[in-house]
Amino acid sequence: MAREGVPFIFAAIFVTFVAAILGQGALAWLFAVVTLFIGHFFRDPQRIPSGDHPAVLSPADGKVIAVERVETVRFVEKPCLKISIFMSVFDVHVNRIPCTGVIQGAHYQKGRFLAANLARASRKNEQNWLCIQADSGHHIVTTQVAGLIARRIVCWPTVGDQVARGERFGMIRFGSRMDVYVPENTEILVSKGDHVYGGETALCRLR
Repeated sequence: MAREGVPFIFAAIFVTFVAAILGQGALAWLFAVVTLFIGHFFRDPQRIPSGDHPAVLSPADGKVIAVERVETVRFVEKPCLKISIFMSVFDVHVNRIPCTGVIQGAHYQKGRFLAANLARASRKNEQNWLCIQADSGHHIVTTQVAGLIARRIVCWPTVGDQVARGERFGMIRFGSRMDVYVPENTEILVSKGDHVYGGETALCRLR
């Protein structure tokens, strides 16, 4: 269970208990279902990384909605490949580090709350950026993007922190998007439409 979800789960259990004590059976059942949904949303399963060491892991569970080239990105002033992952409310929302290295940059950007599967959400929505210098010297940039329902981005590492491939680094509450930017010559291992798992699925291999 993700620690971020503990207050929500206890609150839902309390409301369910109060409704039951007051004899409000229908409300008690409704809140019981809500409690189960919240518990399911904040689940945090163990993951075993796949692929060899140069492989960049998916930082999030969800569906790959775009693989495209971009001319420039924050922290990296040269062409990159961008892999976008959409997380529905049914996906695990704990985010994981894609590669071992050092956090070289972090940036929080206020913005709108458009549906996260829209292309313009990457530019206009509230988001949090991390730039990781991998042990290989490559720069990997991840962006947690809030969505239509998601209103809270959580990110624990700060600039200078050492991070390990597959470790947890944050989450986005209730449906969102994750963009990953990798060097242009990277070998992409996934395609649009694939379902990936954070901390487990290899997105690409660094060269």
